[in-house]
Amino acid sequence: MKKVITTSQAPAPVGPYNQAIIHNDTLYASGQIALDPATGELIMDNIEVETHQVMKNIKAILDEAGLTFHEVIKCSIFVSDIANYSRINAVYATYFDEATAPARELVQVAALPKGVNVEISVIAAFD
Repeated sequence: MKKVITTSQAPAPVGPYNQAIIHNDTLYASGQIALDPATGELIMDNIEVETHQVMKNIKAILDEAGLTFHEVIKCSIFVSDIANYSRINAVYATYFDEATAPARELVQVAALPKGVNVEISVIAAFD
């Protein structure tokens, strides 16, 4: 059985999907972009600010599920420009302990929703 996770502290879905689903003690969070959940506006001042907003949205979903970044086991990062790798990585690293960081990929794609530069999804497991 699956459980839907929804919080007003992260952007509302804009299509037929949910912010996250829990199934068999695993949380699958939908990709997050830098939308401010309060205003619906994109936060794209620079790639660092944009990445922080994405991570804040992920944190809100994890919080709602009773999880933290420590329980994240897999991240998928999609970027519009691989040249931003080191700048995104510097922000990303502030959310994880390097010794216990999750598995991850970072992939450049042709385009992302709403013209954003970064989208991140996570999978987390309950201990």
